[in-house]
Formats: sequence, C-alpha cells, structure tokens
Amino acid sequence: MFNGPAWLVSQFYSLTHNYATAIGLVALTVMILVTPLTLKSTKGMLEMQRLQPEMKRLQAQYRGDRQKLNEEMMKLYQEHKVNPLASCLPLLLQMPVFFIMYRVLRGLSNPTTCAANTKNLAPEMVKLCTGANPPTGSFFNPSYISHSSALFKSLFGKHEMLALGLDLSKRPAAFIAGSDFGKGLIYATLVVVLGLLYFAQQKMVASRAAVSPTMSPTQAKLMQYLPVVFAVFQIFFLTGLVIYYITQAIFRIGQNFYITRRFYHGDESLGRQAQAAGARAREEAKANGTDKAVGAGGGGMFAQAKREAQAKREAADAARKGGTGTRPGAARTGGRPDGRPARPGPSGKAAAPNGAKPTASSNGKAAPESRKSAPAPASVPEVKAEPVASKSVTPPKNRPTPSPNRPQRPTPSGRPGTPKAPKK
Repeated sequence: MFNGPAWLVSQFYSLTHNYATAIGLVALTVMILVTPLTLKSTKGMLEMQRLQPEMKRLQAQYRGDRQKLNEEMMKLYQEHKVNPLASCLPLLLQMPVFFIMYRVLRGLSNPTTCAANTKNLAPEMVKLCTGANPPTGSFFNPSYISHSSALFKSLFGKHEMLALGLDLSKRPAAFIAGSDFGKGLIYATLVVVLGLLYFAQQKMVASRAAVSPTMSPTQAKLMQYLPVVFAVFQIFFLTGLVIYYITQAIFRIGQNFYITRRFYHGDESLGRQAQAAGARAREEAKANGTDKAVGAGGGGMFAQAKREAQAKREAADAARKGGTGTRPGAARTGGRPDGRPARPGPSGKAAAPNGAKPTASSNGKAAPESRKSAPAPASVPEVKAEPVASKSVTPPKNRPTPSPNRPQRPTPSGRPGTPKAPKK
C-alpha cells in the first residue's frame, strides 16, 4: 500500500532532485487520476438536483408511507440513470490518500540510531556506523523505497529534509513554538496560504449556486469555512504534507474554472437547468406544505421520520383539545370518575358534584343545584351516598394511659371522674 506512492516520490525526485517538487508532482498525479470521478460526481449531483421537482411530488404523495416513498425514489433513479452515491466517491477517496501520504512521508524520514551490534543491519547502516565519524544521534533511514534509489541515498544518514529552505520532515508547530521567531513565521505563513487557497476554492463552489442556492445560509457558511479549519490543523502534521495539500488546492481552483465553464455556461446548460429545477422544487414544497429541507438530499429518511413524528404530535394535540372539560365518568357517578359514589359532606349527605352550587330548600338547608339547566338522563339511576366510617385515631405515645390508681380528668361539672375498673 505504501510502497507504490513512495516509489512514485522516488521517481519524481530522481528527475527533479527536489523534495518539495517531487511531493507536488505526486499530488498532481493523484488529482489527475481523480478528476474523471470528480467530473462524473458533479454531473450526477446536478442531475439529482434537476429531479427535485419529481422528488418533491413523490414526497407529498407518499408522505405517510416511507417504504413506498423509497421504492418510488429508486424507480425514479433507475428511470433517469442517476446514482445518488456518485457524488460521494471523491470525498471517500480523500481520507485514504491523506493517511497513505502521511505514512509515506513519515517513512522517508524514519529516524534510527547506530546499534551496538551491527551484524544484522543493512550494509549502508554498517558502513555509516563503523566509519571514522559515526553519527551520535538519530538520523534518517528511509522506508518503502529501494536502497539503490537517489532518494534513499540523499536522505540516509541526514537529519533534515530541506527544500526551499524548509525542513519537510518537521511539523510547523515545532517551529512556531520554537525560539526562532523568523523561521516559525515562515512555517505559519505556509499554513495561512493553504487556508486562503481553501477559502478561495469554496468561494468558487458557492458562487455557482448564487442564482438559486441548494443549501441554507448556515450550511453554506459551514461548508465554506470547514476546509479553513482543516488547514489550521495542518500545523500538527509534517510540512511535506502541507506542500502536498497546497499543490492540490491550486489544482482544484483550476478544476473549478473548468467545471464552471463546462456545466454552467449558457441557459441550456445542465447546471442552469439544475438551478431552475431546485427553485421550482422549493416553491412546490412550500405550496404543498411538505418538509422544508433544502438541497438534493432534503427529503430523505430523516426528513420523512421528522414529518411522521410531527404528524403524531399534531394528532395527539387534536385529541386532547377535542375532549370536554368534564370527564365522562363524572356525570354518571356523582362526581367520581372511577365509578365510586361521592363522599358525604359534613352534614352526612353526599357532596355536590363538580360544577354544582347549593340552593335553599324548604327546610332552609343548602341543596345542590347544577349550573346547567339540562335535566339528567332518565336512564341513569340515582346513586345513594353511603356514609364512610371514620378511621380510629391512635392517641399520642406521650399521653399517659388511664389507670385505676391515677385520678381521671375532671368532668364538665368540675369534679374528678370515677376511676375505671381494670380489665380482667
């Protein structure tokens, strides 16, 4: 996996005898190989965007049936020969290339030291360590390349990988945090240049969607500044990797000029048709009340799940608002929703149900009267209230228990009561 890219670096170094130029030529080679996939993914993305009106109609038609919606979406993709995953291929290829180039550059600057026993070492190592002036510290012993290559011979036994006055084997953070401010400023400027190139590249991509943008302003800003954040993190990687990505960013800017010329030139171009279709799709979505997601993927599985959850919440709210203020069981059981009779009031009679007010009866006492004048249903039998026996109250523990030897409390007449006889 790492021998191929390392061999490519070695071949370009044998032609240029410059580390930075060799790394830059490797970056150009990778971009040239990926360009057909990038153009194909761009075309597929625009074709997907051109199908947005049909996609929105399907979403409105099968709003409550996710499985049927996915089936119709797949039929639509097959009918127009569109692959929704085609636009992801260039993005998926970037991460493996990043790790491969990082490992290759680390292998080219692989540090080692002279061992005490040199029997099992390579002949170059034995010759260097047993010579007149053997190195005392660590030095480079490149990996992944042939020992007979010009790149190996130029790096073996060295401590630096110098190109254009920069040590490509060190991290920019090591120089920025070092004592040499001038050298640290040079490496910091290199990272700033990478961030500016990424910003210009994303600005060109956003300008192509200026007529009818396919994403929200927040998403557009995020996509525009995310590569800049990635450039800032390059201070913690090798400087050779920064050179690699600077070369790729310059190539992508030229690639974006070509894409704009090819897909967005003229009103009948694929890009202009996709932009117009995106505008119509958003208008239809607003008119139909479908989800407000934007972009080519704004109506997928997550948007459908969101719509279903919203529909359930609206149905639950409608069910709660549609009920009356009194519960059904309360009218049939005298104010108790669980079917039990009402508890008696202080006078021993059943308490008035909820919503009733007392009125004067013939004997002068208050009688319950309903607020509403509607008579009670004739089929509902009258429920008689039953008195509820009160529970016995246990006297406090600190109160003394009556005994025959202790005088009792005085009676209402003021005399002490007769002691009670003890229980047998």
